[in-house]
Amino acid sequence: MADGVVRSKKTQNKTVARPRTALLTPFLSSNPCPDLDLCPRFSLSESRRSSSSRVAGVEDEGRTLEDFSAALAMNPFSSGTRLRDMIKAIRACKTAAEERAVVRKECAAIRSSISENDQDYSHRNIAKLMFIHMLGYPTHFGQMECLKLIASAGFPEKRIGYLGLMLLLDERQEVLMLVTNSLKQDLGHTNQYIVGLALCALGNICSAEMARDLAPEVERLLLTRDPNIKKKAALCSIRIIRKVPDLAENFSSPATSLLKEKHHGVLIAGVQLCTDLCKVSEDASNHLRKNCTEGLVRILKDICNSPYAPEYDIAGITDPFLHIRVLRLLRMLGHGDADTSEYINDILAQVASKTESNKNAGNAILYECVETIMGIEATSGLRVLAINILGRFLSNRDNNIRYVALNMLMKAISVDSQAVQRHRTTILECVKDSDASIRKRALELVFLLVNDTNAKPLTKELIDYLEVSDQDFKGDLTSKICSIIEKFSQEKKWYIDQMVKVLSLAGNYVKDNVWHALIVAISNAPDLQGYSVRSLYKAFQLSSEQVSLVQVTIWCIGEYGEMLVNNVGVLQVEEPMTVTESDAVDVLESCLTHHSTDITTQSMCLIALLKLSSRFPPSSGRVKEIITTHIGSVVLELQQRAIEFNSIIQRHQNIKSSLVERMPVLDESTFISKRAGSSQANISTEKSNQQLPSGASLKLSNGVAKPAASPLVDLLDLSLDDTPVPTSTSNDFLHDLLDVGLTNSSSSGVASASGTDILMDLLSIGTPVQSNTTPENGSSIKGFNDILPIAKPNTATVQVVDLLDGLASNGSHPGAQSPVHPSITAYQSSTLKITFSFTKQPDKPQVTQIHATFMNLSSEAYTDFIFQAAVPKFIQLHLDPANSNHLPASGNGRITQTFTITNTQHGQKPLAMRIRIAYKVSNQERLEQGQINNFPPGL
Repeated sequence: MADGVVRSKKTQNKTVARPRTALLTPFLSSNPCPDLDLCPRFSLSESRRSSSSRVAGVEDEGRTLEDFSAALAMNPFSSGTRLRDMIKAIRACKTAAEERAVVRKECAAIRSSISENDQDYSHRNIAKLMFIHMLGYPTHFGQMECLKLIASAGFPEKRIGYLGLMLLLDERQEVLMLVTNSLKQDLGHTNQYIVGLALCALGNICSAEMARDLAPEVERLLLTRDPNIKKKAALCSIRIIRKVPDLAENFSSPATSLLKEKHHGVLIAGVQLCTDLCKVSEDASNHLRKNCTEGLVRILKDICNSPYAPEYDIAGITDPFLHIRVLRLLRMLGHGDADTSEYINDILAQVASKTESNKNAGNAILYECVETIMGIEATSGLRVLAINILGRFLSNRDNNIRYVALNMLMKAISVDSQAVQRHRTTILECVKDSDASIRKRALELVFLLVNDTNAKPLTKELIDYLEVSDQDFKGDLTSKICSIIEKFSQEKKWYIDQMVKVLSLAGNYVKDNVWHALIVAISNAPDLQGYSVRSLYKAFQLSSEQVSLVQVTIWCIGEYGEMLVNNVGVLQVEEPMTVTESDAVDVLESCLTHHSTDITTQSMCLIALLKLSSRFPPSSGRVKEIITTHIGSVVLELQQRAIEFNSIIQRHQNIKSSLVERMPVLDESTFISKRAGSSQANISTEKSNQQLPSGASLKLSNGVAKPAASPLVDLLDLSLDDTPVPTSTSNDFLHDLLDVGLTNSSSSGVASASGTDILMDLLSIGTPVQSNTTPENGSSIKGFNDILPIAKPNTATVQVVDLLDGLASNGSHPGAQSPVHPSITAYQSSTLKITFSFTKQPDKPQVTQIHATFMNLSSEAYTDFIFQAAVPKFIQLHLDPANSNHLPASGNGRITQTFTITNTQHGQKPLAMRIRIAYKVSNQERLEQGQINNFPPGL
């Protein structure tokens, strides 16, 4: 029957005309009622309102739609508000309060109509409620009315009822269970349009319970002859298996039969159903792999070789939607299956070579084809073909195509990195793209492409672009460049050169741990220290605004200033240069007085100046003047440093050279492990415990013993997250130049009565004045540590100045030494007791051998027992292995451990020690720590 022909339906012995198009598309219009002026036909309720307004049956098949619009002029609904009028009233509201008033009025009228059981206006009420629901107002009181319309016999009522059901309800509503019986009846209805309504509703709001109840009905409809019903049943089946994956096996056979259909809608719905079956069920995937692979390949061949078909053509590409869905299904079937992958290799190569890439639809097919090739067990030649397609995508003008190509290349690099490497130049160009998202994605891909062979050229390209890159992109670019340099540097000189370039171009974007690592590398390369300080000096002259560059330069001038002035360790590649002592001091002074210099950098400058005062005696007077100018600084940190350093220069020349001697070599391996494990300290601790047996010792590069199982967390509460853990030795890092800051921590150990913390004063010169005031400035200084301790602020500045006076006030006189030293209880808590006994040799009074005894006071045994200790810098410590790492419960056993300490300032400074004990109780880690200040005098 032609589209213009109308279908008739008898109602109360009268025939109402209906256009066939309205029945074929039941959900194209949101309201089927004539009084809503949304479609040109009459409802059943209208035919019952007045016999004078009824329209006789149409006998002439050529009657046009204009005849219906003329009949609408005789609309009988003169009472009540029509949907069109309500929408106009709502849109005319100027305030939200007016809108709420209109909605309340309409809702009240709808409630009244529902309570009166007015069947004539039920469809109009549901239409109004749907519009009100879209505005965000509650419409729960109309849910039962939807169910009543669904249960009615007429198609128009069912249509508006199902539409309201899908909009006003969802699968979480309990009332939805009441519609299951109506759905089951409509799924078996003789009218195909009513069956279509039920399938559409079930596919949108189906719950798990409804899926189990109605799955047999949907499965039956998959085998009907009507293609429209079969298509909707397939889409409904997708919803069912997503809700109840256990039902997937029931739909495997019907889904296989759908792939043989000629109807385009049924075929594409069947492909999608098979794809979802593969996702939810391995058995269904195996069944489809066995029975559908050949049919899918045939479908692809037909599409590729078919002539122009205008019905499914998009920009000259035949049926791209079916094309893409079939490729996606083939990818799922070929994943992990070599036989299936081999079978579909030829058709994939045909699709990849025949599809046009100059149109967006063709690019979509090619992208899906590439993803399929990468997702199956494809041959190497086919993968190279796929990666070459992605390379062509990178040259496309469309940013979206380039972005998806970069994403796919990041996945492909793990499959065939060599093929991706061929497009490295194009990828590097994408790093310089104007689109921020493409730049970032290309940079991540370049980082994955770097290896030992191409690290240097890629780094050079990225550094060259760093100079002209946007400010917003410098942070990400700098981070990736630094990671590449650290990861792939095989020569220390190349590493230092590249890092100096990065610091010169983007030092403000470099993180602290990066330039900390550079300082560690320089300290571990004695042959390159002179070259490094000269390179930094040159870079500083050109880029003095880069904070990280300034800080590294200050540190190197303070440590290796004499190498800069005397041209020590000049390499053949270096250009000759002359730097005087005054020039070196000028650099520090300019940094100290620059308006943009932060407190951290200024503190580093003061320390470097103190060191230069010893290395450059002729410039000592000028250094003293520069330091003196900051004695009255309003910044407490700078004021305190200036006062203490000035006191050293004026009154303590005899100890200044030892105070400012060159820093010991920083343990590079310790720093790297600390940096790598800073975010996962517990995991790193477990790994370090497994590397060596309990109690074993590890030799550092400076020849000092360190407990093997020492975790990355610092014994002395060292605060910096990105620096190596210090080891308590004569050359330890308790106060290195990377600001491993010593802080006070609560301790359950024995403390002295006066509260003096000798470890807070590495020189043990004087007793720091105690105060409860916490410095606001400088308390969080990172990146550089002072040689002297930072005493807590006090209102009496004179006491701070006198901190370095009275060197002998704290000393222990040799005459007071007792020939026999009694044992002490070094530490005791509710669970553990530690006792120290002492042995000394008469010819070596500065050396003391301590025998530590550990006793378990709890009722549970301790395993993986580890004892660690830290001492001030003037004390050397050597720990011997313990006799066991298992400590029995309730004092039934002991662990003993011997260690030797050498007090290099015996008779002047007493011993002090901070300890930490780690062990496990019932496989749970425990930690105790404390400070020991009650050593017998004379040690």
